[in-house]
Amino acid sequence: MKKIVKRRKPNRSVVGDVVIYFLLFLIALAMVFPLVFAVSSALKPLDELFLFPPKVFAQNPTMDNFQDLFVTMGKSWVTFSRYIFNTVFITVIGTAGHLIIASMGAFVLAKYEFPGSKLFFSIVVTALMFNGYVTAIPNYLIISKLGWIDTYWAIIVPAFAAPMGLFLMKQFMEGLPMSLVEAAMIDGASRWKIFIQIIMPNVKPAWLTLIIFSVQNLWNNKAATFIYSEEKKTLVYALQQIQSGGIARTGQAAAVTVVVMVVPILIFVLSESQILETMASSGLKD
Repeated sequence: MKKIVKRRKPNRSVVGDVVIYFLLFLIALAMVFPLVFAVSSALKPLDELFLFPPKVFAQNPTMDNFQDLFVTMGKSWVTFSRYIFNTVFITVIGTAGHLIIASMGAFVLAKYEFPGSKLFFSIVVTALMFNGYVTAIPNYLIISKLGWIDTYWAIIVPAFAAPMGLFLMKQFMEGLPMSLVEAAMIDGASRWKIFIQIIMPNVKPAWLTLIIFSVQNLWNNKAATFIYSEEKKTLVYALQQIQSGGIARTGQAAAVTVVVMVVPILIFVLSESQILETMASSGLKD
């Protein structure tokens, strides 16, 4: 009788796994190092900021840099809370409008055909190739003709029409099966109901990513080209004026770096798990 020999499945290479995890660790270390160094620099006293070679971690951590920053901001004739309000208002309204307009436009372009739809999307794709520096002068001329110079709308309204959001949402919505929309229409759902209750929940990773990009762009927008009144300027502009104050304000400049980057990072950290979870659970195909 022939013996039946069971072949064992080859074990995964332990060495290969170790190499992969080691490479991932190095990549993670390289990505987190700038953040750690920025926070550590903000906690260093002034004498440690000028050490050479510089040390990564603060030897005598202190909050004096942040206290000095708030004292300097408090001496401005425009209150610190006013700068905060300007930035939050521009960021929230601009992001909300961008999300709504980009989502509705992407839904129509992805799921319906109409005359000129391909041409319109081609224009959107072409707009992605232009840098903001190239379109700065045309934007200024248009906003000036509309009478929006030195107003919040000079920053908010152009954010509504950012082409990246429309492109991102359309490409993601095209992955959803049209049969899902048709089934909802057979059940009597209106297009608005289909958009709100079916499409948007299934493209959650896309609009969360859009929110991250939009918040990062608007929060870091100095708005110096369009807004001249001090009481309407953004927080980033005010902080960068302090940051350019010379050697005496080196510690405050380090604190400014942390204050500017903390909001986009927090939004990314809070939404990252939801993006990954939704991407893993959503994958509807025809």
